[in-house]
Amino acid sequence: MSENPQITAVLEYVETRERELADQAAQLRVRIEELTAQLGEFDAECENLRITRKTLLALPAPAPAEEPDRPETPDHPAYQQILAAFTATGQPMRARDLCQALDLPLVPKNTEGIRSKLKRLVARGILTEPEPGLFTQPGT
Repeated sequence: MSENPQITAVLEYVETRERELADQAAQLRVRIEELTAQLGEFDAECENLRITRKTLLALPAPAPAEEPDRPETPDHPAYQQILAAFTATGQPMRARDLCQALDLPLVPKNTEGIRSKLKRLVARGILTEPEPGLFTQPGT
């Protein structure tokens, strides 16, 4: 080493700075390795997605789903009126409520006739009876 104090100070500074830069370079190399590994994972996932898309596009279109068989409503106009009343109100009803909706006199004969028709519609799966005496359309 030189005996000149100014040269010695400059050389010490150069050594210190050289070590700092070497440390920073080493840290950057480690970070570059991490990023390279992460980039490889992203590339692999993109490739998997590309293959998945290609496979899905190559699949034949599925056959249209068949509509489920709808229960057959009895032909009598009274059943059409009952179903129309349920559609109009959109709410569960009892036989008595339905008699009122259909403007039938509230006498036992009418109430029991309507209840019988409602039970028949329940048996065919057209209406449901969530609790005894309360009738509704499925899904309401």
